[in-house]
Amino acid sequence: MYELKVENMSCGHCTARVTQAVKSVDPEARIEVDLPGRQVRIESACELIEIAAALAEAGYPGQAVSDTN
Repeated sequence: MYELKVENMSCGHCTARVTQAVKSVDPEARIEVDLPGRQVRIESACELIEIAAALAEAGYPGQAVSDTN
């Protein structure tokens, strides 16, 4: 599981865009968004670098908090 700090998230629309970006890389990914904490937890078979690139491309760059994959 990956945990990312995504500072640009501020609303439900942001949550949807982040989810869509992750799903574009791995449609089977499990995603938990903590909007007040601006953190995203992702369980995915894909590499973190692929997920981070998709988030950055969507306008939501993230910084890894932890990687327990």
